[in-house]
Amino acid sequence: MRAKHLKTAFLAAAIIGLGQWSSSSLAQNSAATDLYKRSLAATCANCHGTDGKGAVDGGMPLINGLTSEQMLAQLKAFKSGAREGTIMPQLAKGYSDEQLETIANQLSKKQ
Repeated sequence: MRAKHLKTAFLAAAIIGLGQWSSSSLAQNSAATDLYKRSLAATCANCHGTDGKGAVDGGMPLINGLTSEQMLAQLKAFKSGAREGTIMPQLAKGYSDEQLETIANQLSKKQ
């Protein structure tokens, strides 16, 4: 009888331990994902300023007022060649469509 209780206690401890390990892993994964998303968006800061809030009359478009859909459409147009530009077509081609979507979501006007 005692062995049965020990087995049950061990199983319960193992399940609780796995649950804690899993939630800790998920939190770390979420933090890494957030950092990845912010890092992608930060690549735009050299030209468009932090969070797309560049300098007014600074020579680069202010992109922080665009919705994510508008921004993604522009990024995809640069990537496909449908929209011309100096550096943007080259830069956009270096990103996957998923990365462009992440950038658009990070930098877009938050509603």
